[in-house]
Amino acid sequence: MEYIKPMDIERRSFEMITEELKGLELPEDNMEVLKRVIHTTADFDYAQNLRFSEGAVQSGIDALRNGAHIVTDTNMALSGVNKKVVRELGGDVHCFISHPDVIGQARALGVTRARVAVEKACTLKHELIFAVGNAPTALIRLDEMIKRGRVKPKLVIGVPVGFVNVVEAKEIIMQSGVPYIVAAGRKGGSSVAAAICNALIYKIKR
Repeated sequence: MEYIKPMDIERRSFEMITEELKGLELPEDNMEVLKRVIHTTADFDYAQNLRFSEGAVQSGIDALRNGAHIVTDTNMALSGVNKKVVRELGGDVHCFISHPDVIGQARALGVTRARVAVEKACTLKHELIFAVGNAPTALIRLDEMIKRGRVKPKLVIGVPVGFVNVVEAKEIIMQSGVPYIVAAGRKGGSSVAAAICNALIYKIKR
């Protein structure tokens, strides 16, 4: 088995991904996001189920350049996003799922913390990118807030993983009228949400 230097592992991985995706026609920006997701998951199903609204990648990049804040639905996604670069661009990354106010209100109302966390995020006075990798209820509540004019995200990354309401929540957000990157079907996860955020960030810092 060939020894590969640590700094060459990612380069070789992306070369292999590029070779396996040969023949797939996607806009270059979308392709770079797809490759980052496959690099994170080793799952080529995303070549068929990762959906982009027109101009979604550029919308996210423009927002980050303007100091947009990213809101994640899990601390795992929060930890995976390159916060240093986001802050250098004038933004920040948030996750309110464990905030005491969110926990208390969710318990009092008998709803998910993810739902209440979205409501709290909508009070931020910044351009926003939402990255949802776990909770379909976050996407459902976000769609309600969009319809009420409470928030207009620059991009919604909708990649919750699971079974209950997951497919339906993704379909809802694709009809919400805002730019989106969505993993159609049941697949996704916090690592996928973070990977998509980082794909946008790395395009800026290249």
